Amino acid sequence: MRIYVGGLPYSTNADGLRDLFAQAGNVTDVHVVEDKYSGQSRGFGFVEMPDDAEARSAISKFNGYNLDGRPLTVNEAKPRENSGGGGGGRGGYGGGGGGRSGGGGYGGGGGRY
Repeated sequence: MRIYVGGLPYSTNADGLRDLFAQAGNVTDVHVVEDKYSGQSRGFGFVEMPDDAEARSAISKFNGYNLDGRPLTVNEAKPRENSGGGGGGRGGYGGGGGGRSGGGGYGGGGGRY
């Protein structure tokens, strides 16, 4: 199970997060999300635990847990939903609405020939 961990102190690295969650069971992967420009932690990360029972135990144990003065928010990670912010689509700036329809109206180009 993939677990979201928010509210991390900026000093927390992947090893520290792994050590914390290993208290609840087997941890197979840890990722602390970093700013792509500065490399500094963004204050959240993900922990992968293969055993769902151990993962649920970790969620119960560490949600609200005080780590270096900051309370953690721990829950099952949800798949990222498509925000639709990338290109394509209809409407919006440059999205394909409007333009010339060939019919009458103002500046539509209709009836020129």
